[in-house]
Amino acid sequence: MLTLPIETILFDLDGTLRHSVPSADDTQFQLANEIGANVPPERQSLGARWAHYYWAQSPELTEDARTFQKWDDNFWNNYLYRYLLALRLSEARAAELAPRFGELMREHYHPENTVYPDVPETLQALREAGFTLGLVSNRSGSCHEECEALGLLQYFDFAYVAGEVDAWKPDPRIFDRALALSGAPPECTVYVGDNYYADITGAQNAGLQGVLLDIKGIFPDAVCTVIRSITELLSIVGMQ
Repeated sequence: MLTLPIETILFDLDGTLRHSVPSADDTQFQLANEIGANVPPERQSLGARWAHYYWAQSPELTEDARTFQKWDDNFWNNYLYRYLLALRLSEARAAELAPRFGELMREHYHPENTVYPDVPETLQALREAGFTLGLVSNRSGSCHEECEALGLLQYFDFAYVAGEVDAWKPDPRIFDRALALSGAPPECTVYVGDNYYADITGAQNAGLQGVLLDIKGIFPDAVCTVIRSITELLSIVGMQ
């Protein structure tokens, strides 16, 4: 459980407040099996957990960014090759399926941005309770315009992305600006995110308290407070 009192609550954006529907994880797993990966359902969490690890500034991401230089079809085919390996396919089978896998993803994956109904309700309740709210995203480019269009920006006292501070989660330096803007000590600050490797590890290394939004139970061994819906946040910060 969290240590009270809490003054500031910070949020991740993608996968926490804004969701892609359908999710990349669901689509990738479905298409992988459609092209012959033959992966049982119980392994889907392996791919999802690997994806969170990969995007948390993993050595593999650093290597791929250097190798491919730009995120073109070759980059994404290689990403899907790595995803298939995470699902426990052999290197040969993953290499065989990856090009067709990439074609199908580019053809079929066109998700919509969605904000679940409990998100604005929860943010409004937290604002009314007097918490300072901040948005700290791992994106490179600004998220203000999109957040305003989604009706999210109005709830935050401040919002910024990793590209503005040249530090990406889990680098604890990304949280330094939030602490400066809020004026709250790290031990009275909570960070809510869906990526254990990026959000929670980074927050904890910066001295913050981490809350993992794990809707599908991807991280059963998470060493932090875990919630399955954003509404649960209200009770653990002492409001219910």
